[in-house]
Amino acid sequence: MKKQLFLSILMVFILLVPCLKLHAQIPEGYPANYASAPRFKALVYYTHHAEEAHVDFALQAVEFFKRLNYGDGFILDITTDFSEYPYEKLEEYDIVVMLDGYPNTKTERDVFEQYMENGGGWMGFHVAAYNDKTTNWPWLLQFLGGGIFYCNNWPPQPVLVEVDHSSHPVTKNLPKSFVVPESEWYQWNPSPRENKNIEVLLSISPSNYPLGIKDVINFGDFPIVWTNKNYRMIYLNMGHGDDEFTDATQKLLFINAFRWVLSKSPKGNPFEV
Repeated sequence: MKKQLFLSILMVFILLVPCLKLHAQIPEGYPANYASAPRFKALVYYTHHAEEAHVDFALQAVEFFKRLNYGDGFILDITTDFSEYPYEKLEEYDIVVMLDGYPNTKTERDVFEQYMENGGGWMGFHVAAYNDKTTNWPWLLQFLGGGIFYCNNWPPQPVLVEVDHSSHPVTKNLPKSFVVPESEWYQWNPSPRENKNIEVLLSISPSNYPLGIKDVINFGDFPIVWTNKNYRMIYLNMGHGDDEFTDATQKLLFINAFRWVLSKSPKGNPFEV
């Protein structure tokens, strides 16, 4: 009888322990955080004076960011003329998103440099980081980690990518590897990974080699998403054509990157207000 009672108590204890652990893990309070006003200001910049496939991406990206702002969660401004934003105006924004281009005149570049050197936030796609011997912008080279455009595949194609830093807020909820929609992929020389200030988050898997049909890349380190730890920035090599928003995992990556840059704002994390 005593043995049966002991076994009964033991069984109840075994069944209760997981429940007690689960209860202990549930935070107290209301789980949702509703904003009473727009959380931040974002400026999206693109240009029509770009390759057709880059403009196609930019137009779809504009709609993507508009959808993120359903319910007016933040103030979203969109421009095709960066010259309209002197520093005093640009510093009002918590993030600048560049879709298919970057500042071209010296005045625009000086303003952007000042903005970033003073804690500004930047999210750049694809050609927003393109630079070669004709770019003549040393600061951009340093900002991006020192690599210049080296080569690319052609035509655009999907690739298998691998997460380099699975605990980073941008990648923590992504698969360790996944296939992304077709794009024209830029390889950089030297690889940004060689810069101690650069943190690579996502790379093209070597298993994709040889990569391309007309223009074929056969080898090389191939980071495609990274951040410079000296700035509040993230670069994503995606951004060519009209397929970039067809995949849920890649869209999640974009949202994660957007939120992460904003969460590092010197004004404080707008998502914790």
